[in-house]
Amino acid sequence: MAKFKLTITTPERVFYEGDVDMVEMNTTEGEIGCYPGHIPLTVIVKPGILTIHEGDEIKYAALHSGFAEILPDSFSILAEAVEWPDEIDEERAKAAMERAKKRLESKTDDLDMSKEELALQRAMTRINAIK
Repeated sequence: MAKFKLTITTPERVFYEGDVDMVEMNTTEGEIGCYPGHIPLTVIVKPGILTIHEGDEIKYAALHSGFAEILPDSFSILAEAVEWPDEIDEERAKAAMERAKKRLESKTDDLDMSKEELALQRAMTRINAIK
């Protein structure tokens, strides 16, 4: 099967670099899956589970905000943050989820709804990545 080069970079590190069979992730336009030979595309990353297919092995990561460039022979993600499941503190993620839910329920005038909804999405992504 054909492969293509996947590179995932954050401000702190090169998170992943390798040849893969397929990549799946969430974008602001919906969930996408890309194989080698995909048409050129640039998308905005939405928090969700990143799935990397390497032959018989499937790797999962919590992918947060960023951008992705998809070309027929490469897939590049510039992410604000991305974490392997073993890098996530589950208790901290659960606490962040509860804080975000409480703030959203409070509906105070000074509440930045989009910021709190994003915080909730990130916490839920982290929790889902562990499972």
